[in-house]
Amino acid sequence: MKTSSQIVLLVAAMMISASIIYSANSVSQLLKRENDEISFLRLAIAELDKKLDEIPEPQRTRRMVAEDQQRSNDARRLRVSTEGAPQIGPDDAAVSLVAFSDFECPYCRRVLPTIRQIHDEYGDRVRVLFKHYPLTIHPNAMGAHIAAEAAHRQGQFWEMHDLIFSNPNDLSNDAFEKYANILGLDIDVFRRDVISDEVRVRVQKDVAEARRLGVRGTPGFFVNGIFISGARSFSSFKQIIDQELSVL
Repeated sequence: MKTSSQIVLLVAAMMISASIIYSANSVSQLLKRENDEISFLRLAIAELDKKLDEIPEPQRTRRMVAEDQQRSNDARRLRVSTEGAPQIGPDDAAVSLVAFSDFECPYCRRVLPTIRQIHDEYGDRVRVLFKHYPLTIHPNAMGAHIAAEAAHRQGQFWEMHDLIFSNPNDLSNDAFEKYANILGLDIDVFRRDVISDEVRVRVQKDVAEARRLGVRGTPGFFVNGIFISGARSFSSFKQIIDQELSVL
């Protein structure tokens, strides 16, 4: 026969066992509920992914890339003056390509076919502007730029530009006067402009702007304010021009 103390211990043991069983069942139910919730979330995520996949991806991607590129371009645009600069193309062209060039620079001459290709490819959507940047390492460059600016004042800049670049080994005053006669310029006005302070200051103003913008060599280009250095390929310009046209 069990004593009263033994009965008490037995009851206590039974209560502890019942508590352990209850706790185990509660933990099991909690784990099951959490697993159910995780499964539900996984299903919801899978369904969301499926919906996202149904969005026209190429359209969404092009827009996102364009917006990101535009933000990047805006952050590195520089303000370039175009007032009074010789240009090809209309004032309201969507894209402005400003070229800082040196008539005695072989790389500036090398990039000319690319500039022509840009004009042929894009027509009136791109205007090309010329800025004077005779480098100090080229002793004959300043005279060539002054002659071209003098021709510009008679509406014949690009014609003089082409003649100077076509014969880079002769950048003499005699050559410039010969070109002026070929173009039918008023030779007296041309001679006066060549020695005028006004024309020289105009060239020097472009040089000062190039240095302010950080252009260290020639040729240097700005496509809607985005800098491109050197005689790059057509594809290098095309990438930026197309991007500029795509966000209009």
